[in-house]
Amino acid sequence: MSNLESDPREAVCGGEGAGEPELLPGRDVVLGGTRGMKVTRTLPTAGRRMVGAWCFADAYGPEPATMTVPPHPHTGLQTVSWLVEGEVLHRDTLGSEQVIKPGQLNLMTAGRGIAHSEESEYGRLHGAQLWVALPESARHTAPAFEHHPDLPELTEPGCSVTVLLGELAGLTSPATAHTPIAGAEIVVSAPSRLPLKPAWEYAALVLSGTAQVAGTTLEPGPLLYLGAGRSSVDLGGDARLLLLGGEPFEERIVMWWNFVGRSHDEIVEFRRSWGEGALGPVPGYDGDPLRAPELPSLRLKPRGRVR
Repeated sequence: MSNLESDPREAVCGGEGAGEPELLPGRDVVLGGTRGMKVTRTLPTAGRRMVGAWCFADAYGPEPATMTVPPHPHTGLQTVSWLVEGEVLHRDTLGSEQVIKPGQLNLMTAGRGIAHSEESEYGRLHGAQLWVALPESARHTAPAFEHHPDLPELTEPGCSVTVLLGELAGLTSPATAHTPIAGAEIVVSAPSRLPLKPAWEYAALVLSGTAQVAGTTLEPGPLLYLGAGRSSVDLGGDARLLLLGGEPFEERIVMWWNFVGRSHDEIVEFRRSWGEGALGPVPGYDGDPLRAPELPSLRLKPRGRVR
């Protein structure tokens, strides 16, 4: 999914781990104009812009909606598409054409540059769109797309875990990861405990229901940042949630519109290349691509994890 804001803010990575859980309110963003689909964005947010390499998190639904996201570019990141309800058709400049359904993973690695579109018919949609920042070693790689209909699952009394990306609770996703990372959907119905890596940082995002996460009551909307230093997390309630985590991402990045780069000049070049059609068309999409918004008047600065 694209960041469709007409005046996108520069995303500033920030935050350090450990300590009490921190509740981070999301902000409502309407994609595709005033009649578009509303999402709640919890990454990036003021004060804490990344959790591991996770740099963007939109949750949407459940509500009747039509997803119409024209071709748009990405660089330097991976898009992680996850559905709870509905179906969405992905197309990209590689010629990929894939319908994603609930419980399946679409993973697109932008690398040095890719464009894609996303469409759905009118109906109930519920899911999340997540981005992962690529490290220096992988951000110039060739673009790629993966579809994973079957993901590793762990089912225990009161809790089931599906690992989307990386590793959690002894399970490892088959999806390609370029940093030490964890991304999982958890359905909890009774008190449970999951093992964590103390050197990693984690956060929880409820998609439906009400959960108790590390002693905090959490409902859909905000992101609960758990920090680092935990060997486990206690869960309870009756809810479906995402657990995001990973090794803290120490590289300084610039994140603007749909691009992740390392300097203002790189972002300028990404924007110019997109405007000149360098990424090529998205086969099968009937319509015009998105135009990039104007760059801000001030230079974009690469920033680290602390603002």
